[in-house]
Amino acid sequence: MKRIVLSLMVLFLSVNAEEIYASFSVNAEKTADLAFSSSGIIDTVLVDVSSVVKKGEKLVALQNDDLRATLQVAKSSLQNAEVMLKYAQKDYERQVKIKDIIDEAKFDQYALAYEKAKAAVAQAKANLAYQQTLFDKTAIYAPFEGVIFEKSVEVGDVVSGMMLRTIFKIQSIKERKLVLAFDQKYWTKVKAGQTFKYTVDGDTQVYKGVISKVYPHANADNRKIKAEVKAQGFVVGLFGEGYIEIPEVK
Repeated sequence: MKRIVLSLMVLFLSVNAEEIYASFSVNAEKTADLAFSSSGIIDTVLVDVSSVVKKGEKLVALQNDDLRATLQVAKSSLQNAEVMLKYAQKDYERQVKIKDIIDEAKFDQYALAYEKAKAAVAQAKANLAYQQTLFDKTAIYAPFEGVIFEKSVEVGDVVSGMMLRTIFKIQSIKERKLVLAFDQKYWTKVKAGQTFKYTVDGDTQVYKGVISKVYPHANADNRKIKAEVKAQGFVVGLFGEGYIEIPEVK
């Protein structure tokens, strides 16, 4: 009798697992629009649509011979300033050893020359850093390992830093995220870590994924809440649908 009562209680307290419908679109895990922040004429284009690039790889460069020359001058100026500092320091250190037996004004001259030499080096370093920044702005580098999926520039094109123009669009190579949309009435039930079974348009295979995050707001226009599921290899922009599995509650 006790076993029967216990079985009935378990049956009563158990709620069958349910499935919540969700549609989704396939997005790249990472994506970026790349543009120049300085003006100039395109000198070299090193990649094309579908090119796979590594993080830090140069993609495109402006004509920069003038800035290259200025940068070289800044490097030479720093080298000269460092040499002058080296000699000024030696002179100063020698004078420190005989400070008590020389004229104070003469010692001050060496001390002043040493301080001026240090200031000249600091200024030369700042100028080199500035020139290097200007030079670096004449090229665009890949912000992460990815694939170029849009290109809108050719050699000879003019770009302006005053009017930003997207040169390339880059996305992660295989890493994808499914952006799910489900009815807001299930906001208390859908959680990160739950399983999502789904199919992608044009593919009959049933896939499984795990919800990695649930967005903390509902869309006021369509009364939907979004969630994300990590995936691999799908073409960005595809659509699909599936069901979020809500574990049974006991």
